[in-house]
Amino acid sequence: MATFLYRLGRLAFRRRHFVALIWVALLTLAGVGAASAPAPGTTSFSIPGTEAQKAFDLLEQRFPGASADGATGRIVFKAPDGEKMTDAENKATVVKTVNELGDGSEVVSVTDPFTTNAVSKDGTVAYTSVKYDAPGMELKDSTRDALEAAADEARATGLTVDVGGDALQAAAEAGAIGEVIGLAIAAVILVLTLGSLVAAGLPLLTAIIGVGIGVSTITALANALDLGDTTSTLALMIGLAVGIDYALFIVSRYRGELAEGRDREEAAGRATGTAGSAVVFAGLTVVIALAGLSVVGVPMLTKMGLAAAGTVVVAVLIALTMIPALLGYAGKKVRPTGEKRKARGGDKAEQSEQSEKSEKFEKSEPSKTQSKPGMGTRWASFVIRRPAAVLLLGVVGLGAIAVPATQLELGLPDDGSQPTSTTQRRAYDLLSEGFGPGFNGPLMIVVDAKSSDDPKAAATTVTDGIKGLKDVVTVTPAAFNKAGDTATITVIPDSKPSSTQTEDLVHAIRDKGADVNAATGAKVLVTGTTAMNIDFSQKLTDALVPYLALVVGLAFLLLIVVFRSILVPLKAALGFLLSVLAALGAVVAVFQWGWLAGLIGVEETGPIMSMMPIFMVGVVFGLAMDYEVFLVTRIREAYVHGESPSQAIVTGFRHSARVVAAAAVIMMAVFGGFISSSESMIKMIGFGLAIAVFFDAFVVRMAIVPAVLALLGKKAWWLPKWLDRALPNVDVEGEGLRSLDDPEKTGDADADPDEKKELVRA
Repeated sequence: MATFLYRLGRLAFRRRHFVALIWVALLTLAGVGAASAPAPGTTSFSIPGTEAQKAFDLLEQRFPGASADGATGRIVFKAPDGEKMTDAENKATVVKTVNELGDGSEVVSVTDPFTTNAVSKDGTVAYTSVKYDAPGMELKDSTRDALEAAADEARATGLTVDVGGDALQAAAEAGAIGEVIGLAIAAVILVLTLGSLVAAGLPLLTAIIGVGIGVSTITALANALDLGDTTSTLALMIGLAVGIDYALFIVSRYRGELAEGRDREEAAGRATGTAGSAVVFAGLTVVIALAGLSVVGVPMLTKMGLAAAGTVVVAVLIALTMIPALLGYAGKKVRPTGEKRKARGGDKAEQSEQSEKSEKFEKSEPSKTQSKPGMGTRWASFVIRRPAAVLLLGVVGLGAIAVPATQLELGLPDDGSQPTSTTQRRAYDLLSEGFGPGFNGPLMIVVDAKSSDDPKAAATTVTDGIKGLKDVVTVTPAAFNKAGDTATITVIPDSKPSSTQTEDLVHAIRDKGADVNAATGAKVLVTGTTAMNIDFSQKLTDALVPYLALVVGLAFLLLIVVFRSILVPLKAALGFLLSVLAALGAVVAVFQWGWLAGLIGVEETGPIMSMMPIFMVGVVFGLAMDYEVFLVTRIREAYVHGESPSQAIVTGFRHSARVVAAAAVIMMAVFGGFISSSESMIKMIGFGLAIAVFFDAFVVRMAIVPAVLALLGKKAWWLPKWLDRALPNVDVEGEGLRSLDDPEKTGDADADPDEKKELVRA
């Protein structure tokens, strides 16, 4: 691996014009494809195998032309204090609004609240439902304008009027200002880490190109593959983070190779062969974690994971090829680590002196040989002196933060989770006030009586059985299709959609349905948005353990190959579980309990998005393994080259701690930029990933990992001999490149060029 990537890096350095042209052409091609692609339609949301999805599919089959996936708008009216909606003037306003809405070209039906019993018992609140023949994202702007204009006209008469439903649904803002701020922070960190604007600009440039190719490709294929806005947002989020980090590690290693006295082409090859090997395996863990989301069985999650995984693959390829090419363009503007000389390969005596100092350092205690040790060296030395205390403090601290995760409540966002400043949220609150909290989450009961001898009797049995359940406010009469073999019944719960009482009611109705099926032969299915959310949460919960087993298992095997150890990959997996639990605890504390919610603009607390745990597991695992690979491969490299376990830890931190810390801060800045999004799901994902990176990079990888390695000593690198012989030698540490050291490392101008080329080919 190291030798192959070494040759690739040198080739890209020499053929930089060709490499740059290829990537620019791919970016242009993807951009043209995105610009010429048809506008994507609404993203279908399905949960195959669940009862709610089966009922939804049955409705589309048995009630043709009902536009089951069409948008719905609810205009909610509230009378001024002391008045009722049944007063003549207020009633006339509502009737006029209903008539105006009925003239829309995309309108299927509009209900009259005074003939459909859509007026609250106290007479102060009423609503009209508007059904459209197109989904919310596909409605014409003129249709939305007409809906808002009708509400404004009714509001002008003195009524309180708000609009709910998905008819006003539009693409959420992804937080562009936050993204810009995140990139600005990343740029500052890169300058401080790499020492020059040119060096700092390389990771940003390649990351933007990679994200541009990935997101443009997703946009071009969005209509054909039914990809939603969230898919491109996730690809943007992950692509920026890993793209910057992967390039940062290669550029940083390049500067270190220059400091060893190597010429620029050789340094580019060495950096690609060593740091590039870590990039490949780190990228593989991220791809495994993201692609593994397909095992959940939810098409939306599968598409999101595969799209983001594709963007990560692009980021890895760009880091391995375009970074060496750009280093060739940069020339002397990218300086060696710790030096500001304008030329390399200068005074041999000075280089020899530096080499002697380096050899002395490797043979002595690192903490005592440097007059001014860096922060990484000082921290590693501290951890080695007190490994048990550091380990205990890290585990207990993360464990305490993870405690709120035990109270995790799952759900999907609805109008009730919108900010109070939105008309959707105000309409939601008005309906709850006038008709009860369960009115915003009605349950749709589908009675498939095709196999029943008496469909009407079966529907009556279902209705009577549901009326006898607790937490039920209203049960509407059964409405049959034209064939008379399928009926729908609407049930209004007494509690809000996201409550455990409503979930219990859904299960109770399904239990009743089993009894009805046994007695009459009719099948009873529960669907609707609330039932869909419940089934979705349950499906994700059931898939979490198999997903963890698959992803962690595959990555565990991959890390055994990389580190040639059993305990190091095991420690990496356990550390990840600790950091992701702590991150989930922080998410629950902020978004569910409301702790410090105002600091990040969380206006409404509530259940955590159903896909958040499994999504966080997938993404954070991949990112956590990034830091594990980058940090521990440098430690293992020192150990393989003859240093003691303790010395190897300090050497690894001396070379990698600053870069890993910078990479983590950059990821936190990129993810944190999405906290400003108006979409609650994107905001939650941004916060969750940012805090997870903090816990994993600075607590697990920077503290717990060196503490465990110090306690284990040589046992950390133990591997059964039979397994060692069976595993392929991927050479992540670049051991195969050591044969090139003599002529290249000294920068000997008298060395025969042909001999150098032969060594390079070897």
